[in-house]
Amino acid sequence: MMSSLTGTEWCIESLVFQKYPGKELINNCTLSKTESLSFLNTELAAFTKHSEDPGVLDLTMKKLDLNSDGQLNLQECVNLIGSLAVACHDSFARSTHF
Repeated sequence: MMSSLTGTEWCIESLVFQKYPGKELINNCTLSKTESLSFLNTELAAFTKHSEDPGVLDLTMKKLDLNSDGQLNLQECVNLIGSLAVACHDSFARSTHF
């Protein structure tokens, strides 16, 4: 673990990068497309399984992979989790207004 990680980043790294990478032995600091899709299907199933678009996971991977290297690094995963947190917050805020 790098000492420059915030507490939130460390939590994400420990969940994502200690549990999912290594199956394809490309790089244990990134997730391959297969590893990323496994992460999305398992850890974020509530968000992915309710989509009517069968290509939503591939599209999500393409949007997250900012450097187009076919893998997700920590920053790209933090972007995903941050976007989901904002969406959840917005949904909660809308549901509590009368």
